[in-house]
Amino acid sequence: MRKAKKGDTVIVNYTGTLDDGTCFDTSEGTDPLKFEIGEGTLLQLFEDSMLGMSGGEEKTIRIPAEEAYGAYNKDLLIAFQREQIPPNIEPKIGMELQIDEADGWNASVKVVEMNDTMVWVDANHPLAGKDLTFLLKLVRIV
Repeated sequence: MRKAKKGDTVIVNYTGTLDDGTCFDTSEGTDPLKFEIGEGTLLQLFEDSMLGMSGGEEKTIRIPAEEAYGAYNKDLLIAFQREQIPPNIEPKIGMELQIDEADGWNASVKVVEMNDTMVWVDANHPLAGKDLTFLLKLVRIV
């Protein structure tokens, strides 16, 4: 039976969970994921885990936070004066906002705290600091 190798395009079903069992992403109920192994579009350990697998094979992998989205960085908690938020946006805790910098850099941030004069946002990736577990099933090698 053919085994997946670097450069192969594969179709994969997956479910990603956190240590507490929370599912953060899944292909269940949607189309399976299609990608080229080694292209670098996904987490490296996710892609590398396909190497040597055959169609129909399943495995569970664990990706430590440092190799996924990195450690949680407290320096990415950013405070803004409330008047710096555009007047057409009424911030709420949990709301996602886009920050655009003059140099063209932009980031998705989440409102985590606020008071009458300040708004604090978190620019960390939502999965930063978290170990990820994936149940993978290689549907087929294209």
